[in-house]
Amino acid sequence: MTRLGWLDALRGLAALAVALHHAGYVFFPNVHLWLKDRFDFGTFGVLVFFLVSGYIVPASLERRGSVRGFWIGRFFRIYPLLAVAGLLAVTPFLLGVRGLRAGLEQYDPVTAVVAHVTMLQDVLGVPNAINVLWTLSYEMVFYLLIVALFVTGGHRRSAGVAAGLAAAALLAGGLLPTALLSRSAGTGPVAAAVALGLPAALAAAMSGRRALRIAGGVLGGTVAALLVVLNGRVGPWEGLAMLAVMFTGTAVYRAEHGQIRRRTAAAAAAAVCLGTLAAGVVHTGPDSGRDQLLWSGAVVLAALTFAAAWLLRDRTFPRWATGLGTVSYSLYLLHPILLAIAVQFLGFGGRDDLPGLLLFLAVLLAVSWASQRWIEAPAQRLGRRLTRRVAPRTTSGDRPEPRPDCAPRPSSPSAA
Repeated sequence: MTRLGWLDALRGLAALAVALHHAGYVFFPNVHLWLKDRFDFGTFGVLVFFLVSGYIVPASLERRGSVRGFWIGRFFRIYPLLAVAGLLAVTPFLLGVRGLRAGLEQYDPVTAVVAHVTMLQDVLGVPNAINVLWTLSYEMVFYLLIVALFVTGGHRRSAGVAAGLAAAALLAGGLLPTALLSRSAGTGPVAAAVALGLPAALAAAMSGRRALRIAGGVLGGTVAALLVVLNGRVGPWEGLAMLAVMFTGTAVYRAEHGQIRRRTAAAAAAAVCLGTLAAGVVHTGPDSGRDQLLWSGAVVLAALTFAAAWLLRDRTFPRWATGLGTVSYSLYLLHPILLAIAVQFLGFGGRDDLPGLLLFLAVLLAVSWASQRWIEAPAQRLGRRLTRRVAPRTTSGDRPEPRPDCAPRPSSPSAA
């Protein structure tokens, strides 16, 4: 059992919560109808995912100390399965069987493809080809921000960044409308500008020259932050709140490994929890009691779940729980496709159906296991080999940085 068993268990729990939330529409519509005004398991699962990503992803960047190695690792961790899932999602449309989700066919195909390739489609005004892909856009934003902090030497300030984002969500998150850039300049031009500028920023951030590295990192982080504030599908307050949650996970990691004081991390976590709760109350409006309840419940339970798992981090977690975490990315990304097949081609849905739900879960777990074994794992091994070859361990400067003895080794960092 690895020391990261608690993170695997959290990933598995989060992925299963999201899958069951969406499966409820199909297999238990009456239960889902009753639950939808009381608690949002989908948002809960996503926030747990974001806390886990915040905890482990910056550590993987700093442990190797190479921006190039980080991006290579992220690419081979995310894109192979993402490409397969995206192709599966659009295949019925290409065959003329079904329309694309959420009116995606109304957008220029080149714009839609380019937006999804950048993984920023949710902050580029383009509907997601698969409903859960929106979270990957915020993962990508987070990656760009942590790289910007890393190359400028500000990566140890996670607690302050988390608290600042929560404050911004509360104080400024309701001042701007959603998708401002796309509605002003057009979705196509905004997506094209990002698609042209982002590769240049990434290339510069991976440069061997310090000045270029800083310029590229700052440019990428600035573009990411502007898209969240000025062009997100959700309100700016919610985008900022989700980023604050991610950086809270990072602050917990730093406190655990002696990089910041524990009381500093605790204060930041409290500020984020209170700030995001208050932002949800203020910016959903006085007549949106249901939305306030759903957001508040998800935030509180996600925080308590992560805190409980962290307190139990030295315990041995059941093999099934950690195994579920190993296949969590496949489970998360593929379950909407299987649900679409169940509804559109197999006739499921419309009534409470426990046998149907159990069958769906069994197929989902089997497909996720196969996907992890034959798509994810080989791609990650290839990424590690390539990283060792082209990205030796260095710091944001040019000197090797010893890994603290207490720093955990990576298992399978969450991409969602």
